[in-house]
Amino acid sequence: MSKTAQNAAGDAQSSKVAVSPKKPRKALQNPVMTGVDIDAVHKLPAKTKPRGKYTPELAAEICDRLSNGEPLRQICRSDPKFPVWQKIYEWMVRDPVLAGAIARAREVGQDAIAEEIYALVEREPERILSEGGGRVDAGYVQWIRVQADIKLKLLAKWNPKRYGDRVALTGAADGAPIKVDHGIFDALLTNLELKRQIAE
Repeated sequence: MSKTAQNAAGDAQSSKVAVSPKKPRKALQNPVMTGVDIDAVHKLPAKTKPRGKYTPELAAEICDRLSNGEPLRQICRSDPKFPVWQKIYEWMVRDPVLAGAIARAREVGQDAIAEEIYALVEREPERILSEGGGRVDAGYVQWIRVQADIKLKLLAKWNPKRYGDRVALTGAADGAPIKVDHGIFDALLTNLELKRQIAE
């Protein structure tokens, strides 16, 4: 076959593979991708409106959801109208009133989480049907216990004063810890030890 005939055959073959700019390109040489519009797959996402514009209504909704025990990051992920969580901390730095409102909402939300834990452990456990009757599903009970433990530990970390296990003795109304002078006890013990040695 001459070079001219080869070029003509190659041009004819390439014209079959060439894609018209008006028609969407189709995936070639892959049976799985047959009939798939590649342009639609690789289309860039449309530009979205910028997130993070402060409004009093948005701040009020954030505080309302925080007071129901919903975490801040979950709120921010739930809807595009909410900003990223870092933006809310920027708002709090600039606006002490908002910072106080969010702190109070979180405290109320911690009580809501504590009530959820109570409802969780008060729930009637699921049962497994067996020949001798129904028995409590041990896996379900363990799942409830793990959920309650995790939430209690989170509450203890977030608000150790109210939900922590540590007990501190305080003497004054301002909550200052009681200071104990160990010198007297050390002197008594030393005195008792000396008396015992003399008696021996």
